[in-house]
Amino acid sequence: MRDSFRLLLLPGDGIGPEVVGAARRVLDRAAEHFGIGLEYEERGIGGTAIRREGAPVSDETLEAAKAADAVLLGAVGDPEFEGGSVRPEQGLLALRTALGTFANLRPVTAIPALIPSSTLKEEVLRGVDLLIVRELTGGLYFGEKEEAGESGDRASDLCAYTRGEVVRVARVAFEAAQRRKGFVTSVDKANVLATSRLWRRVVGEVAEEYPDVSVEHVLVDAAAMYLIRDPGRFDVLLTENLFGDILSDEAAMLPGSMGMLPSASLGEPGRPGLYEPVHGSAPDIAGTGVANPYAAILSAAMMFRHSLGRPDVSGAIERAVSTALGAGFSTGDLGGSKGTEEVTDAVCRWMAAGEGVA
Repeated sequence: MRDSFRLLLLPGDGIGPEVVGAARRVLDRAAEHFGIGLEYEERGIGGTAIRREGAPVSDETLEAAKAADAVLLGAVGDPEFEGGSVRPEQGLLALRTALGTFANLRPVTAIPALIPSSTLKEEVLRGVDLLIVRELTGGLYFGEKEEAGESGDRASDLCAYTRGEVVRVARVAFEAAQRRKGFVTSVDKANVLATSRLWRRVVGEVAEEYPDVSVEHVLVDAAAMYLIRDPGRFDVLLTENLFGDILSDEAAMLPGSMGMLPSASLGEPGRPGLYEPVHGSAPDIAGTGVANPYAAILSAAMMFRHSLGRPDVSGAIERAVSTALGAGFSTGDLGGSKGTEEVTDAVCRWMAAGEGVA
């Protein structure tokens, strides 16, 4: 069991530096408690990198990411660069490509203390515990793009997938289901899209490799409806890139706020994983001290589980978060009044007191 790790921190834009700073404090507390050594390197990405280095992510940063044991990112997005040819989001796409992170994992759990924060009824949310597995390096986001016409009045985006791209992310979903409830819901739009027909066929073939896992195929519009009407029916949702982006943001409302959702972006075994909160840069509240740090902290917990091989540390952080939430340490987006520092202090306090340790 390793006890020393090299981490690359990419705070990024908006509230990114605040939530990464909070996560780092919790990481340091966990490292102290478990006797782990953490070596940090911090670099720029997104709008911050455009200003400092002239590009949304530098070659040096990409090399640092590939050399790290794991990467923790805050947020990317800056309204100053909206509509420009060089955009902060390009840095994130380049980072995913460099690390080969083709599978994005987004766990969604209805935490009892937060059920009142959701707009859905308690009986709908009770027992919700699902995992969204999103393909991350294909589809419309990475397909060929064209803007044409004499006045630039026509544009197109190519959505393309290969069998191999579907196979590898499907296996991630089925293996995750084996560790959970054994049920995969594959989301597509096979009644309209050729890529979805390929997706459905290949997922069905992969399913034969996992006889202990049940699988169903659901159209994306139906999946969006079920997420609100009956989210408890899901275990693992497997989706292509665009559908996963949309559905995971919708699913963020189940625990009451996007500020609660962590994520892990994973590639082939042995390559660094990328960990980031789902909530985005939220420039309207940057610097005000009210940002919700829980998603970044939980992303750090996922990092210990998936990339660093320390599920004991991951579990301790997650339990400390649950204890803090149960004690009423909620930010404004969750209906509470606590600030970023107060929440972080609470999680660190329960880590230090051993509340987060089994």
